[in-house]
Amino acid sequence: MRIRAVLFDLDGTLVDSLGDLTDAVNHVREAFSLPQMCEKDVRVKVGKGSRHLIQQILPGFSEADIVSALAMFLAYNREHIAEKSRLYPGIQGALSDLAASHVRMAVITNKNEDLCHLLLRDLGIDGLFECACGGDTYPERKPSPLPLQKIAEKLGVPPHECVMIGDSINDVESGQRAAMMTIACSWGYGDMAELSRADTVVSAPTELCEAIAQISVQRL
Repeated sequence: MRIRAVLFDLDGTLVDSLGDLTDAVNHVREAFSLPQMCEKDVRVKVGKGSRHLIQQILPGFSEADIVSALAMFLAYNREHIAEKSRLYPGIQGALSDLAASHVRMAVITNKNEDLCHLLLRDLGIDGLFECACGGDTYPERKPSPLPLQKIAEKLGVPPHECVMIGDSINDVESGQRAAMMTIACSWGYGDMAELSRADTVVSAPTELCEAIAQISVQRL
């Protein structure tokens, strides 16, 4: 059976946004008189949404501080959404090839939805996706299958004709729980030991179209 829809994670999959995320993190930590963090340390804390990230970078702080810091983080990230963020090499070509093949595409991220749309727009790829949802779009976020199920329903494509592509265990788990095939990207922020649970692991964006084609063949 042919794969008709591809659902992409955003940060660490389509976009290397670690520089901008680190700047936003350090903007918050500076406000709380904490030392700056390097990209390597921030990398292992992203992927579960902005609030979770703030809780990770402000351990032991009060709920009031977390709420204040979250607002500060989101405002800074919104103002500097794509100063350092760039598409991974080969992503633009892969997306264009999928669009030319009439594969329907959507973005499912744990980043807030408004920031997702801003980033896609600023990088010039928003028009390639029929829809996008963030961690605040539905009552649950990845690794829950709910966002994937909702987007598949919106596209009018059954889950078994969809592929979830991402760089973290959240993407793999949500895809599997939604009864979709999964492709893990080794170039992102996730742990390779966890990503090995995906149906397929690719090491470069240029491998994505072939991986999707192979999944289609396997489903025949």
